[in-house]
Amino acid sequence: MSEDVLATLPAPVQQFVAAINSGDTEAFVGVFTADGYVDDWGRVLRGPDGVRSWAGSDAIGAGAQMTILSGATEGDTVHTHFSWSSSVFNGESDGIFTLDGDKIAGFRIPPAH
Repeated sequence: MSEDVLATLPAPVQQFVAAINSGDTEAFVGVFTADGYVDDWGRVLRGPDGVRSWAGSDAIGAGAQMTILSGATEGDTVHTHFSWSSSVFNGESDGIFTLDGDKIAGFRIPPAH
């Protein structure tokens, strides 16, 4: 089911998930715009160095596997709910992607309430 959900989402989101799950840091960084950012519970890391840093500490470097459980696209915003397994965090979260053409301008994981 999750592969079916992922297939309905825009290509940059698919590339983001594929890069995490395959451990490809360069592909991960490459899917973001030059000034793209990751906002993980209010910790914002911007630009290629910031995105690479988050990939190293929280995602790819932590052996993360991401499964999109649900997703909806409205304009340039993609709201997802995903399952995450890594040495840093295991569980489910929401993820909000802001797209800019074929790139990701921002990925935000809002704090859980």
